[in-house]
Amino acid sequence: MKYNVAIVGATGAVGRKMLETLYLRKFPFQKITLLASKKSEGNIISFEGNNHEVKALENFDFQDTNIAFFSAGSKVSEIYAPIAEDRKCYVIDNTSYFRMVEDIPLVVPEINAKELIKTNRKIIANPNCSTIQMVVALAPIHNFCKIKRIVISTYQSVSGAGQSAISELKEQSKNILENKNVIIENFPKQIAFNVVPQIDDFLDNGFTKEEIKMVNETKKILDKDIKVNATCVRVSTEVGHAESIYFELEKKLELDEIKRILKNTKEIIFSDTDYHTPIDCSGNDWVYVSRLRKDLFNENGFNFWVVSDNLLKGAALNSVQIAESLIKQGVL
Repeated sequence: MKYNVAIVGATGAVGRKMLETLYLRKFPFQKITLLASKKSEGNIISFEGNNHEVKALENFDFQDTNIAFFSAGSKVSEIYAPIAEDRKCYVIDNTSYFRMVEDIPLVVPEINAKELIKTNRKIIANPNCSTIQMVVALAPIHNFCKIKRIVISTYQSVSGAGQSAISELKEQSKNILENKNVIIENFPKQIAFNVVPQIDDFLDNGFTKEEIKMVNETKKILDKDIKVNATCVRVSTEVGHAESIYFELEKKLELDEIKRILKNTKEIIFSDTDYHTPIDCSGNDWVYVSRLRKDLFNENGFNFWVVSDNLLKGAALNSVQIAESLIKQGVL
């Protein structure tokens, strides 16, 4: 069977990556419709010789669409995802709007694809990009020996803030090298040649919304009893998020056993002789784990370094894998 697919927010960085991913994974689509705001209507987006004309979301009827991938911001999802659901269209939403809604699944297919057959809803939430790569790295360990605590510091690329943020990094970098004025629009402070310890708005408790997303989403996906503490930082890389992760197990586990678990997980590329950087993971599907080591003072504590392409596994790829899981489990 083949499916009619729509991509909402098709002109953005994630939307374009979704189109590429559907083609590269040979997703069984009959037709792909690209949707964006009226100002983008009529634009042509091409991939592998296939030209797709962008249509206005405001005028689109989801009646004959089987699956819609949403990546156009929470406000757009709030309005149009329920409309698509009412038309019997499955929505895979890449924004934060539905993630913590109780009856909407929050899915990383390698971990909790079973949630797709438990729900009566047709909206499925794609987790935060930083959460996805972290839980993919930790889930196989947690399944073997429960993790009770996680402390994470992220080093997140500008592409996580969209196409305009990528452009701002390039423009700022160019202006600095040419001794011109730096214009700041997408970030709280200058991002070029800098790191900014703020992603999203601050909350009353001193954490940012991005940090609390990682806490709440990890609990919903992996285990409600895990204690998570996050610090999220934007860095001046274009693609690929990096994370320094400390995790504490309930019971003693040898370092070699954790190495064995990671090496035997197909979604993970593990190295104990080298380390990976965002450049290494860019354009690749996997979650990369390296620098595994034991806490110097706590025998149940471990550290490792995780990188992944945030536009792929953190967004487009995970979304397409959710759609593939819907088909595989007979939901679609």
